[in-house]
Amino acid sequence: MKLPITLTLTALLGTAPMLMSQVIVETDAYRWAGDSIVQGEYTARAVSPHHIQSTYHARPGYYMGIKPEWRLKNDISAYPQLETPNTLHRAVYNMGLDEMVNAVEPDTTLRTGAAWGGVWTRDVSYSIILSMAYMQPEASKVSLMRKVDPMGRIIQDTGSGGAWPVSTDRIIWAVAAYEVYKATGDRDWLEYIYNVIKKSLDADIAVNHDTATGLVRGETSFIDWREQSHPRWMQTADIAGTETLSTSAVHSRALAVLSEIASELGHKDEASFYAARSKTIANAINRHLWMPDKGYYAMYLYGGDNLILNPRAETLGESLAILWDIAPADRARTITAYNPTTPFGVAIFYPQIPDMPAYHNNSLWPWVASYWALANAKAGNEQGALEAFGSVMRPAALFCTNKENFVLDNGDIATELNSSNMLWCLAGNIALTHKMLFGINFEPDGLSFSPFVPEALGETRTLRGFKYGDATLDITVSGYGNKIKSFKVNGKEHSPFIARGTKGKLDITIEMADNKPEPIGVNHVANRKTLMTPIAAMTDNTLSWNPIYDATSYIVLRDGVKVDTVTTITYDASVPGEYQVIALDADGIETFASQPCSNRPTVMIEMPGATTVMTSAEVIYPADGQIKGYTGSGFVETDHSTGTLDIPVTVPADGSYVVKIRYANGNGSVYTGNSAAVRTLAVDGKRAGTIVMPHRGEGNWNEWGNSSSVTLHLDKGTHLISLSLEPENENMNIKTNHALIDALILIEK
Repeated sequence: MKLPITLTLTALLGTAPMLMSQVIVETDAYRWAGDSIVQGEYTARAVSPHHIQSTYHARPGYYMGIKPEWRLKNDISAYPQLETPNTLHRAVYNMGLDEMVNAVEPDTTLRTGAAWGGVWTRDVSYSIILSMAYMQPEASKVSLMRKVDPMGRIIQDTGSGGAWPVSTDRIIWAVAAYEVYKATGDRDWLEYIYNVIKKSLDADIAVNHDTATGLVRGETSFIDWREQSHPRWMQTADIAGTETLSTSAVHSRALAVLSEIASELGHKDEASFYAARSKTIANAINRHLWMPDKGYYAMYLYGGDNLILNPRAETLGESLAILWDIAPADRARTITAYNPTTPFGVAIFYPQIPDMPAYHNNSLWPWVASYWALANAKAGNEQGALEAFGSVMRPAALFCTNKENFVLDNGDIATELNSSNMLWCLAGNIALTHKMLFGINFEPDGLSFSPFVPEALGETRTLRGFKYGDATLDITVSGYGNKIKSFKVNGKEHSPFIARGTKGKLDITIEMADNKPEPIGVNHVANRKTLMTPIAAMTDNTLSWNPIYDATSYIVLRDGVKVDTVTTITYDASVPGEYQVIALDADGIETFASQPCSNRPTVMIEMPGATTVMTSAEVIYPADGQIKGYTGSGFVETDHSTGTLDIPVTVPADGSYVVKIRYANGNGSVYTGNSAAVRTLAVDGKRAGTIVMPHRGEGNWNEWGNSSSVTLHLDKGTHLISLSLEPENENMNIKTNHALIDALILIEK
């Protein structure tokens, strides 16, 4: 694939020393020149390394109705001090340190943001990986331990409709915990985290790893607000069945981490087992999610009984695939060239959903942009790394704080939710200086160095007082490029590595080779939204759907495979199958697929029993005490106190069948909570999969729907399908793992 080459003003300025007015980054939205950021009528300027002034003003009354300003408030002298001719860079870096001090709570935990108290697993973990592992090692440890439950498992916090296993990115904790070990060398910490990670991953392997695809089930990492990243028709159980790029990447890396820890602790068999599992997921990502026509990975697999690609780009997942070597080197370069980049930077995903406000949808989060910058640096994309760096600098300077997110259309902060002093954003701010420009990499046995300095940032800069164990490093990098010409320690040539256990004061000087990496380019695009999602229905073997404004044609899918492209709004569905429709605009951009419509033979096996429910202090039932909406004569209830539910089924012929459960779960909201009901499904005594029954609304026990599904091969005849609550099915609530079961649904496939 030929990579695009983008020439910008920064590429034409040559190698002259940086001037105060030199343009460093310029896009159609903003310009970083010298010590200022200019965006239309607004300007942010570094008055000094400890003072930023901005003329920016957001929507009146929304977070920032007055012009923002930052002045250093805390003592940051204990942290690495940046010296650079660019005062704005130095000031934004210092603001990151200043807000980091704010983020350390009196109980030595890391606060999520000014508006968000407490410790959240994914937030603190991504922050620790970026820079908090070595900047705040003790607070990182305390925060991570806070996210371990009484059973010794990593806690999955908020997520769609009941958290784990609808959301399964809790395992990013493992990667963060290992970063703390690499920063500290604490053997006791290594032994502690080994048991926590192993117990958590063993449950995930049993419940969430799809043996058919090799991918991991659960919604996209950190994008945990249902309609913000999925079609409206998808219920929480459908989201539990998605198989996503970022979450699968997180599990692959966590398994690799567990393998490395097992090896370090002498558990050779476990090390081999988990390494193989990690590789299986990485291979599955490359096999099922890579889109050669687009040059990047798909966001996720989704749908009904036949999963299909959501072909959106998803920046965090693309970044992690590069940083963790899931993407081969040639694919990594291609991803950085083709992942869409808007004038304000890379979107959380692209293109946008048309009828959703800005939050995950239609937004950029600076911490994700930081991962993207580091991924571009690793892939050798100079322009991509520089523009990603700029997309972090712009909002930090203009808003005078490390804001959580902003609207991709206009760069404003008027999203659905936002906060100042965001932990993962300030952690990314700091990481870009340390890990990209100074190239500091923490390894299990020491520090390695691989600076990546775009030519436009090719000045001499120094980082003083960088602590590593009993050593204190003063690091000076001069020149530009991604190759080291000279690496000296205390004036003597040295390999670019400082071994663990080194003591004393080290004066490190790194002279870059002033080399230009082979141009790769950036895929500059306007921010855009797809058309609306079609709504389809099946009547007498005719599939029909509403006309979509501006659609030029429609793709018809049967059982997840394209069977036709039409310009009509009806289709002959006389061939049995599960049908969906995708609308295309004039540029061929796809909408989400419609909700599946199936005309395959279906059997519903109703549960016997009365409508009496058990007494439970944890459960709120309808005020009148009557459960409504079930089919047949009643339903059964399943909880910790109930045994295995056995359901005999008879199938007419050998073949593949989809099994679902019709259920009610009123233990929480469809948007949050931790009481998803989880059961192991077995056929004739042999484990066959996992059934997830997420929340369907707080106290809403009259709302019935389908669980996640399991596809089975069944021979002709009668079989016993069983549902049981096994130890690995225990959810994050622990006390409440409860649902009402109305029927078993069996669909020929």
